[in-house]
Amino acid sequence: MAILKKIKAATLMETLVATVLIVVVFVMASLILNNTFSNLIRSKKHQVHNYIYELEYQYLNNKMSLPYSTEYNKWDISIYSDANISGEIKIIAINKDTKKQIEKTIYDY
Repeated sequence: MAILKKIKAATLMETLVATVLIVVVFVMASLILNNTFSNLIRSKKHQVHNYIYELEYQYLNNKMSLPYSTEYNKWDISIYSDANISGEIKIIAINKDTKKQIEKTIYDY
């Protein structure tokens, strides 16, 4: 019969330390992912860009007169003609919460 050697088992303290390290790593990963997704959701500008394109289309097809101002979700949008440059139209959208600004220039000749 083969002689079985006794295998050393981990102590309770080593097991607890390893468990705490694994939990800390998972908590940090969870916080990083949560922060990343919340920033992604807060900075989503796709809808306001589509609305700006819609307003641009309306202006270019003579469906609105300048100056024009409106609100869309949490954005204040204004369209005006630049007095210094003939044919230049400015569209500015400002978020009420974050104060981020989107600016677009149209050249209408």
